[in-house]
Amino acid sequence: MRRRREREQQILDLIQSGESDVDALAGRLDVSPSTIRRDLQRLSDSGAVMRTYGGAVLSRPAAEATLSSREHINLQAKQAIAAMAATLVADGDRVLLDVGSTVEALGLRIKDRRLAVVTNNLALVPVFAQSETIELTLLGGNVRPISMGTFGPLAELAIRRLTVDKLFLGADGVVAGRGLCEATPEQVALKERMVEQASEVYLLADASKLGNAHQPAWLPLNRPWTLVTDVGATAEQLRPFRALPGVTVMVADGDGLAA
Repeated sequence: MRRRREREQQILDLIQSGESDVDALAGRLDVSPSTIRRDLQRLSDSGAVMRTYGGAVLSRPAAEATLSSREHINLQAKQAIAAMAATLVADGDRVLLDVGSTVEALGLRIKDRRLAVVTNNLALVPVFAQSETIELTLLGGNVRPISMGTFGPLAELAIRRLTVDKLFLGADGVVAGRGLCEATPEQVALKERMVEQASEVYLLADASKLGNAHQPAWLPLNRPWTLVTDVGATAEQLRPFRALPGVTVMVADGDGLAA
């Protein structure tokens, strides 16, 4: 599995540099054309590439998936990341939870803790609203049905009036030294305000999102932050993040523990 992920990342890098033919890719990576075709099909299914006659090209931008569809993608990895992230939350913390299926998985794990929770994640509202130990603050604003979250000027104004101990972000993709990417500038604008108001910043991103630059709106991360990912991440994917000053990398295994 890890070798396949490494090869798929190499394929993406080669396509980005202009190499798109199946036979040429097979020669560069010293594998059979049929192996490359299977890899390209998986990458096409995930939205990373579009198949062409004899090869593939990068998908730019990738179509944004709905929250309900994303909840079932890389489920084991997301649960491991959520389990590790839950260990970073202490009773009494004031935490800010972003939208996204991995952040939602974290919310479900801390719903019985004694916490103050601020969120724009509408999927978590029914969970926290029924808790006797959660003090819940919902960020109002415009609703994005595709991600089941709020955004816009009202949400940005609300978060400027608050501070939190820990922020847990989701993202469509993250590139070392560049930041995280999303489908719209409005999403990025709210995340930027969130980062400003948090003492500690954690980005929850499974291996498929590392190096993924297929959305058009970007948020640079120019302060200390922590990447929480899963064991599917290759050494090649993690190396540029580990080389960044101020960035901590945490890798969760199947039990949510450091690997």
